[in-house]
Amino acid sequence: MQHRLSSGPLLNEKGNLCEAGYAFSMVKEYDRKAIKAGKMRIKEWDYYYIGNNDYGIALTIADNSYMSLVSVSLLDFNEKWFITKSYMGFLSNGKIGLPSTSKVGDVCYKDKNCEMNFYNDGTQRHLVVNFKNLTKGKDFSCDVILNETGPDSMVIATPFNKDKHFYYNQKINCLKATGKAIYDNKEYSLDNCYGVLDWGRGVWTYSNTWYWASMSGISNNVPIGFNLGYGFGDTSAASENVFFYDGKAYKLEDVAFNIPGDGTSKINYMEPWHFTSTDGSIDMIFTPLVDRHDDTDALIIKSLQHQVFGVFKGYVILDGKKIEFDNMLGFAEKVKNCW
Repeated sequence: MQHRLSSGPLLNEKGNLCEAGYAFSMVKEYDRKAIKAGKMRIKEWDYYYIGNNDYGIALTIADNSYMSLVSVSLLDFNEKWFITKSYMGFLSNGKIGLPSTSKVGDVCYKDKNCEMNFYNDGTQRHLVVNFKNLTKGKDFSCDVILNETGPDSMVIATPFNKDKHFYYNQKINCLKATGKAIYDNKEYSLDNCYGVLDWGRGVWTYSNTWYWASMSGISNNVPIGFNLGYGFGDTSAASENVFFYDGKAYKLEDVAFNIPGDGTSKINYMEPWHFTSTDGSIDMIFTPLVDRHDDTDALIIKSLQHQVFGVFKGYVILDGKKIEFDNMLGFAEKVKNCW
């Protein structure tokens, strides 16, 4: 059973969700001041991924209250390499000023190492980044404009099994890019790229594991994409599984990530994954190209991340119509965080 959210405040007077469920637009109003949990448990971020079948970039600005994070990744799918560089600050506690809505508002971060600006005037998104020493002596920059190709997105309000803990999330897929990135005197055109925004606000419990997969692009001259995921919180009111076709969102039920060796000590992330659903509405093979593997172990803060980029082939059934696709670049990940 999938419960669709109504409009109104996200949180009640006790700091819990007014209702759990999904929507295709940001109908709930997030207010950091309405949170009743410990302020150091609040986590807010804007994450963009933009790419094509040859290369991609990922940009992050996050405020996890006890620490801030800005990060850039550059990936080459032909030569099968990636570079990730992050800068952290401490005790940010909301000082970055991430907007309370994804509809409009700017996020601007600047220090001696980097300047990251995510501008949003309500009609389009403009990302301007200058990042020193992505590798030693080699800076990274990008200037890209993103436009939505349809009105629908994935929005979900998920409670945790702990009082005053929740996650409010929007994924905007199939963002059409125009612009460029520069690294090591090489220009990467972003004019034929598509992207996704992962907009997250919430109060998280300490230990969580999640599965997430995303794809955005063009198939048979039609924008298609999806957001699939599970693994944390109480999703009995709704899943976050949504397929986008020609500007419209279609809600999916359960989806399973079948990763070779998952659940054992010998997970093989670079072997093909199989995505299935119990009702047969989706069936895909994911062939990995690059594993953006990143582990962090800093005393009580630990993170084990495998964000794997590759190509999807398969089908989805939407309102009785079978939509097939092949060689569509996207990513799928399994992440365990103690944070």
